[in-house]
Order: sequence, then structure tokens, then C-alpha cells
Amino acid sequence: MIWGAGPAVAVPTATDSLLGSKKWSAGPSVVVLVSEGPLVAGGLFRHIWSFAGDRDRASVNQTLIQPFVNYNLPGGFYLVTAPIITGNWSAGSGDRWVVPVGGGGGKILRLGKLPVNVSVQAYYNAVKPDLGADWSLRLQFQLLFPK
Repeated sequence: MIWGAGPAVAVPTATDSLLGSKKWSAGPSVVVLVSEGPLVAGGLFRHIWSFAGDRDRASVNQTLIQPFVNYNLPGGFYLVTAPIITGNWSAGSGDRWVVPVGGGGGKILRLGKLPVNVSVQAYYNAVKPDLGADWSLRLQFQLLFPK
């Protein structure tokens, strides 16, 4: 088992007021994972509260929970589910949670000598605010810098 804990900080950098809170926010973050053979499983947990920023904007009081299960296959391929569950405690009770269900797959490959992680995941939002999206698609391209 591997775990870590530390601060999470959200900086108000959105260029459009519809895309951000205009608030500085911070709180605790914890990650836990276990790896057994081809299986890696765990979770990321974070909660942030606003402490400064635009006084005309709503306060931030948000939870993020990301359970993950990764099953490694031969040849650098893998299957994954890693839904990002969010809770907005400032919203009304019917609009508070987003709970996606789904998953996808990916591959670790090399661009020259540099390892790269590429994946595609699709999630249905089983619980969502009234104006929330029904589906989300996650396309991921990560440069990896191992020791």
C-alpha cells in the first residue's frame, strides 16, 4: 500500500467568469493505492473551501472523490475506470453531486525514448445537477518522466 497526503490549492485563473469561481481555495488531499500483480486500485480524496477572492461570487465548498481501478494487460495496454465524483456543498441538495459511471482503456508507448500514456474513457453521469451533462469523454495524453 502507498499513500500520500498534502494540501490542495485552487487558484482563480479562469479567463471567463462562467468557467471559474474567482476564489482562492484550499484544503486537504489524500491518495491511497494498492498494487497486486496486474491490478492497481485506490482512491484520491480532496475537499477545498474558499478563503479569498471576489466577494460577489459564491463561496467554494467542494469535495472530489476519485476511486480508480487499473488492470494492466500485455504489450503496455490497460483497462481503467477512474470516475471523478464531485460534490458542491454550496448547491441545492438536488444539484449537489455528479456521479459518473464508466471507463475505458489505454496504452503506454514511446515517442523516441520518452514514455507516453494515452487513454480514452467515457462516463455516463448517473447522478448530476439539472443542467449537468449526461455524458463525459476523457482523452488523455501524458508525458512520463520515470527516474
